[in-house]
Amino acid sequence: MPDEESLEDVQEMTAADMTVYEAVAALNTKERPATAAEVAAMTDLPEDDVRRCLHSLAEGGRLVPKGDAYTLGTHDWGLEY
Repeated sequence: MPDEESLEDVQEMTAADMTVYEAVAALNTKERPATAAEVAAMTDLPEDDVRRCLHSLAEGGRLVPKGDAYTLGTHDWGLEY
């Protein structure tokens, strides 16, 4: 599990990471996990790039793997979609 400090520094995320994270968040507002294919379709990013971002975001604790999909990790802020 990542330390609290690593989760707080959003500036360490790449532009692609932010785009992927926001796509997962948008799908999660509908209470459904996001797959790499769905995120790739939403973002127009190559699926291989999306998979790398999903993996990196999960390693950092920002996303939680759920089978072949992902949900948001622990956070203390709200989303407006």
